[in-house]
Amino acid sequence: MKLFNRLLTVVGMIGLSFSLNVSLQAQEYPNRPIKIVIPYPPGGPSDIVGRLLGQALSESLGKPVIIESKPGAAANIGMQYVARSSPDGYTLLLVSSNLVINPNLYANPGYDVIKDFTPIIMPAGSPNLIVVHPSFPAKNVQEFLALIKANPGKYDFASPGGGSGPHLSAELLKLKLNLNMPHIPFNGGGPALQAVLGNQVPIAFSTLPPAMAQVKSGKLIGIAFTSNARSPALPDIPTLVESGVSDVEGETLQFIMAPAGTPNPIIQKLNVEFNKALSNAELQAKLINAGYFVYNNSPEQTAQKIRTELDKWGTVIKAGKIKPD
Repeated sequence: MKLFNRLLTVVGMIGLSFSLNVSLQAQEYPNRPIKIVIPYPPGGPSDIVGRLLGQALSESLGKPVIIESKPGAAANIGMQYVARSSPDGYTLLLVSSNLVINPNLYANPGYDVIKDFTPIIMPAGSPNLIVVHPSFPAKNVQEFLALIKANPGKYDFASPGGGSGPHLSAELLKLKLNLNMPHIPFNGGGPALQAVLGNQVPIAFSTLPPAMAQVKSGKLIGIAFTSNARSPALPDIPTLVESGVSDVEGETLQFIMAPAGTPNPIIQKLNVEFNKALSNAELQAKLINAGYFVYNNSPEQTAQKIRTELDKWGTVIKAGKIKPD
């Protein structure tokens, strides 16, 4: 009995020592530069969000925040890198909806989203938008849907690529309304929009940031957002939901993640700092004007959103028999 009690004491002391060490780590964190890995080329939507938040985090914590681009394999290379990084809070991931799409799209993406990452926050999302060439016969949601239904297989749509967020938003709409609208994948949002601008393809599903200037100038017509709310950047364009089409919500979301095993006090500290940055009116205005929704949420709320998105897009990918490009 005495031996058992001694063992309990030793175990308790070890546990207390570990807790104190973790707490001390969080108090001292950060004591060196933080790296945010973005698994896309520089200049894209995630890069915009990452640089704005990285600057705010650096100013708040008093340490440099380095943005490092690691593109390749539809974001899988960058995600693999962060999943295998030390869980100390100094290597973070900022990734778009590939986080919740790729596990259903690839047999082995090289990581497990639930087991290999710890969510910090979902800071922003870009509404996906249906755009058409000005010569397209339909100019609003009702005309658009009526035209597609009356001409099955006639009108193709462009997307930034097979399995991208905009592509899956289109497939979700097709699935819900039983539409026949062939898909033409492009290598990125820019080329997809150029194809519509040149009237080579009549329709595109796109994230808002790369399409906004063309829509504002009248070179493209915005039919509807697939998000639940209108974008403040283009408030005159309706959503599919308010046009009577339900259960088709789709955004290209941004997530900030840490390697699994990162101490919870560090996760919570980062969440507080990012939420503080996102509450800044100037930063909010920059993100909104660039075509984003701004979100404030907890690690737990982010984790729940990830599970919901994994299930939703998994169903669409399976039903549409969608394969990566």
